[in-house]
Amino acid sequence: MDILWNIQSLRTPFLDFFFSWITRLGEETILILVFCLVFWCINKRTGYVVGISFFFSALLVQGMKIVFRIPRPWTHDPRILVLGAETAATGYAFPSGHTQNAAAWLGALAACTKKKLLRYTFIILALLVGFSRLYLGVHFLSDVLVSLVISFAVVLLVCKILPHDFTDKKKELVLPIIIAVFAAIVVVIITYLYHNEITEFSQLRDAVIAAGAAFGFVIGMYVERVYIQFSVKTKNIPLQVGKFIFGMVGVIAFQEGFRILGSGLIATGARYFLIVMWILIIYPLIIKKCFNKTI
Repeated sequence: MDILWNIQSLRTPFLDFFFSWITRLGEETILILVFCLVFWCINKRTGYVVGISFFFSALLVQGMKIVFRIPRPWTHDPRILVLGAETAATGYAFPSGHTQNAAAWLGALAACTKKKLLRYTFIILALLVGFSRLYLGVHFLSDVLVSLVISFAVVLLVCKILPHDFTDKKKELVLPIIIAVFAAIVVVIITYLYHNEITEFSQLRDAVIAAGAAFGFVIGMYVERVYIQFSVKTKNIPLQVGKFIFGMVGVIAFQEGFRILGSGLIATGARYFLIVMWILIIYPLIIKKCFNKTI
């Protein structure tokens, strides 16, 4: 708690603005935008590194959240002032979900790039997101450090296991299988906690989203790698831009349209499962039939 008090004493209007924006790098919207851009338009293997790193670390972090169920800093000391981030600070505190999100995708991009400047930039941004969670008063230092260690360790593991030539499909699918196992474990924990009324759905929602989307990712990666195998290449840059925009319109349509399923435990998991189905299966089929023909 003393660390948060010391950081809080450093606050200035500029730093408030800066860290309020930096912390957004750990939000769901940014992650989806980055993954879709990389996966559809730039480099498919890098996209899979980002996706596997994210889901692997997210399931670990979300699983730990609902197992340990540690409250946020302001519940320990009401004098901790939260700077506008409490609406996005959902679920329990330990470990930090925002830090994990950012460290996973930024760490994956850092591991995949050969340019040192970009690599260092991605790593620094991930660390800044972690610090922003302390600065904004929504996490303890332990929350941030554990998330950083988990996410960076997972990125290194993924890069070591996922084939560089991206042609050994059996080896590629080892990690998705592990993700499916972890997703199943998280679902069992969620079911137990919810059925026994140990915790509320609002505290389980992020874990439900992670599990539902992870199952979608596992199925999607298998179908895309074995049956679809689309190419990220198109004839020109304007066509790439159009491809990306059209795909994101589809993401929004799935995200908003399937709200009709409801907001309960099963409905929320199913909605994110379907969103990932669009990203990894349905839209790649469209890309292969419509955009790849223009190469």
